Amino acid sequence: MTAPTIDTIDLTDVDLFLRGDQYDIFRTLRSEAPVHYNERAWGPGFWNVTKYEDVLAVGVDPATWISGKGIILDNDGVRTKREIEMSEQQLGLDPRGNMMIMTDPPRHTFMRQLVNKAFTHKSVRRMEPHIRELVTKIVDDICEKGEADFVMDVARLVPLEVICEMVGVPEGDWEAMFELSNRVLGFDDPEYGGGAENRTQELTPEEMQMSFDLFNYLSQLVQERRTSPREDVLSVLANSELDGQSLNDGEIFLFFLLLILAGNETTRNATSGGMLALMENPEQRQRLIADPSLMTTAVDEIVRWTSPVMHFERVATRDTEIRGQKIKAGEEVCLWYPSANRDEEKFVNGDSFDVGRSPNEHIAFGKGEHFCLGANLARLEIRVIFEEVMKRIPDMELAGPPDKLRSNFLNGIKRMPVTFSPSAKVN
Repeated sequence: MTAPTIDTIDLTDVDLFLRGDQYDIFRTLRSEAPVHYNERAWGPGFWNVTKYEDVLAVGVDPATWISGKGIILDNDGVRTKREIEMSEQQLGLDPRGNMMIMTDPPRHTFMRQLVNKAFTHKSVRRMEPHIRELVTKIVDDICEKGEADFVMDVARLVPLEVICEMVGVPEGDWEAMFELSNRVLGFDDPEYGGGAENRTQELTPEEMQMSFDLFNYLSQLVQERRTSPREDVLSVLANSELDGQSLNDGEIFLFFLLLILAGNETTRNATSGGMLALMENPEQRQRLIADPSLMTTAVDEIVRWTSPVMHFERVATRDTEIRGQKIKAGEEVCLWYPSANRDEEKFVNGDSFDVGRSPNEHIAFGKGEHFCLGANLARLEIRVIFEEVMKRIPDMELAGPPDKLRSNFLNGIKRMPVTFSPSAKVN
C-alpha cells in the first residue's frame, strides 16, 4: 500500500482492514496524530484514539465518556438508524441505554450483577472438564481426515455450544444462533450483512419478519423459564428485577442477544486468529509445543495479537481534552484496541508474536466497568482448544488463504482451510 498520511487516513474505509493495512495506519497515527479527527462524508466526524495510555484512560472514565449513545462506529450513516428502528418497532426500546453494553453506571452495574455469577472464575473453572470433553470430540471428528476448515470445524464450535448451553438455547437451535451472530455483527461483509453498498435506507419486509420471528422465539423461551426455571442464564433473566421491576421481554431480548453475540463471535475469532499466528510463526508454535507451561502466556498473547474486537466508541459528556486536543461535549471518540495493544511505549516488539510475552497488560478485554464479562470463559476456552490441538495436531498448516471478514469492528476469519498429518481418534 502507499504509505498512509494523516490527511488521507479514513478508518471508516472497511476495505483497508480487509487488506490488512490497519497496522501501518495505526503506527502512523500513534506517531504523528494519536488523537486524530476523522471526517465522515455523511455527517459529523469522530476522534481516533490509538495510544494505549489514552484508550485506557477513556475506558475507565464513564463519567466523561459514555456508552449509552452507541458503541460501534457508523461507517455509512444508515446502519445505526436501521438498527434503532428495528429495535423500537420490535421491542419498543432503543438499544442505546437498554442493552447492557450500551449502558452506563449505575444502570450498567445493576444489569451486570444479574448475570455476573455465571461468569466468575470459580463458576467457569468448573466447566473445564466439559469443555475439554467437547474439544476432544471436535478434534476426533477431523483428526483422521488430515484436512479441515479450522474456523467451521473447530474454532466456532466450542464457544457456540458453551454459550448456548449457558444461556439456555435448545441444541437444535445452536446453528441458528451461529447464523444470527454472523448476520448481526457481519454487517459490512457482503456474505453476511450485505455491506454498506447494498444496504437500503428502509428496513425490508423480510428483515422485519426475520426480526419478529426471533423475538417471538425468545419470548416463548422466556415464558417457559418463568413457569419452569432451569439452571441457565435465561431463567435468571426471566425471573430477575431491575429497579424494582421485572425485566420485560424486550429487555431480556437485548440481554440474550448480547450474550449470544459476545460469547460466540469474539472467542471464535481469537481462536482462528491465534491458530493463524502460530502457523505463520512456526518457531513460536514449536516453542509452545516444546514447553506447554507457556500456554497461559500464549493465551493472552493470542488475545493481544488478534484483538478480536477492534474498536468501541464513547461520547464525551462535557468539554474535555486528550493529549491537549480539545474535544467538545457530544463528540465521538473511537478507541482502537489493536493499536493500543501494539503501542511501542507499552509493548516491547509489539508487532512480534511472542507466546512467552510477560508482562502482557493488553486491553483486548477492555478495562473498567465494561471489562469483558466473559474474559474468564474466553481464556479457558482458548487454552483448552490450543492444549488439545497442539498435542494432537502439531503440524497444522494453511491449505489456502484465510477468508477474512470484511469489517472494521471484528477482526474475523470466516473460513481457513488447513492440512495436517492424520492421526487416530481418542474416543
